[in-house]
Amino acid sequence: MLCAFAPEMAPHDPFAQVLSQRYQAPSWDHLLGTDQFGRDVLSRLLIGTRITLGLGLAVTTLALTLGMLLGSAAGYIGGKLDALIMRAADLLLAFPLIYLLVTCVAFFGSHWGVLVLMMSLTSWMDIARMVRAEVMSLKARDFIKAAQVLGFSRRRIIFLHLLPNALAPVIAFAALRLADVILLEASLSFLGLGVQPPAVSWGSVIRDGRDVLASAWWIATFPGLALVLTALALNRLAEDFRMRRAA
Repeated sequence: MLCAFAPEMAPHDPFAQVLSQRYQAPSWDHLLGTDQFGRDVLSRLLIGTRITLGLGLAVTTLALTLGMLLGSAAGYIGGKLDALIMRAADLLLAFPLIYLLVTCVAFFGSHWGVLVLMMSLTSWMDIARMVRAEVMSLKARDFIKAAQVLGFSRRRIIFLHLLPNALAPVIAFAALRLADVILLEASLSFLGLGVQPPAVSWGSVIRDGRDVLASAWWIATFPGLALVLTALALNRLAEDFRMRRAA
């Protein structure tokens, strides 16, 4: 809802600079205070929700799709394809993700679409490993053997029989992945490598207040709290789903 109605919910123009109102503490007029250019922090926090959560959802969706496709192919077909996909996953996991993304940003820039593509291509490995393990377990079941005896194609077996039955653990993992992606985007924006002005994300708002934490604590504190609470909520959602599945 915040993503869809952020402009309407923002009490002030998030991009309007009012230098006479620089560094105002939280008040009734500016509930979360103002930044170094007199911009309303609450409005920028709300408008930044579109980038932060929108990018997180896009990356998580693409990473899940890629990871499920590669993991199911590796687990069901096996052989050289399995070895190739798993070695590619091992290679990507060998590099710290933040350094890998910084390198990609240096080469390809930090446009929103580029960030989504780069973060998706570096976030599928854990999902692929999980789906591969589930598929390897499922393909020994009687209903898969029956489908093979009936002459069903590999594509039909994977998409109609294996993937639907491997979805449960992936759904729980998706919430954790979304939390990771949101924090990762905030880290890139904090370093100045994420979304570029005039676009706003929670990480870029935190970056605006990093040099004035002692005198204008509210600029970085409130978007930081939004990140923490969002990550905790997503982790709790994943844990609840896992407990219901186990029960």
